[in-house]
Amino acid sequence: NYSACQEGPMGDAGCCCIVCVSTSEVGVVEQFGQYEKLAGAGCNFIWCPCQQLVGKISLRVQSLDVRCETKTLDNVFVETVVSVQYSVIQEKVYEAFYRLQNPRQQIQAYVYDVIRSTIPQFSLDQAFEAKESIAQSVKASLSETMNAYGYLILNALVTDMSPDLRVRNAMNEINASKRLKEAASEKAEGDKVLVVKSAEAAAEAKYLSGVGVARQRKAIVDGLRESISLFTTAVHNTNSKDIVDLLLITQYFDMLKDVGARPNCSTVFIPDEEDDIIADKLNNAKKSGLF
Repeated sequence: NYSACQEGPMGDAGCCCIVCVSTSEVGVVEQFGQYEKLAGAGCNFIWCPCQQLVGKISLRVQSLDVRCETKTLDNVFVETVVSVQYSVIQEKVYEAFYRLQNPRQQIQAYVYDVIRSTIPQFSLDQAFEAKESIAQSVKASLSETMNAYGYLILNALVTDMSPDLRVRNAMNEINASKRLKEAASEKAEGDKVLVVKSAEAAAEAKYLSGVGVARQRKAIVDGLRESISLFTTAVHNTNSKDIVDLLLITQYFDMLKDVGARPNCSTVFIPDEEDDIIADKLNNAKKSGLF
């Protein structure tokens, strides 16, 4: 502040003082304790000691976080954090400076009132879903009230809503159980599809295997029929039974050859009456000139 003393218009001495006000602030000047004028940003001249700069008020946007604990409709206590952004209306600096001693405390009281009258109408899940409507209720109530005191409510945001730790853990367990149930259901459905598809594949494989065996047997029968027909025509004094016996003996020897050629084969053949029958058939074939 700068002051320069000089004689006033009525001959009494006074000082012309210079006071500086920062940008985005407004100074309030009083004369003999009565409101005189507002001092804008920059240098301002006041007449000391008759006039005084009694205070400054900021025009910046300010933020206030209010924590409020209340109970929901289903008797769960939650701590709600509401962030209020407000500023002084430049045309109502007088009201903002003189009518409210502590504007932050006033805002906090109105937030408490709105939160504790709104959230008990909702259950816990509904309260989380109704954050936007709660914030709008806070803003509407504050705007209507604080405007008369020279304050503009720019926004009100519900930034956090936190129930008790045990309630949060219970909610997480419920959600986890629900997810596990859905996962088990999906897994069972997947296993069902896998079993059904495996059964369908097995049935199709057996069907194709049966078709292959039938075709194989048909080919064998056709081959035997053709062999018997050719053998009967080429070798005289033979009948179909002799040729069939010869084919059976040939297959028997082929089987013995295949079994003996396998290194890990543990099959043991013990002579019995069937072997004698096969030996007799082999001798009869030799006598008949088939070998």
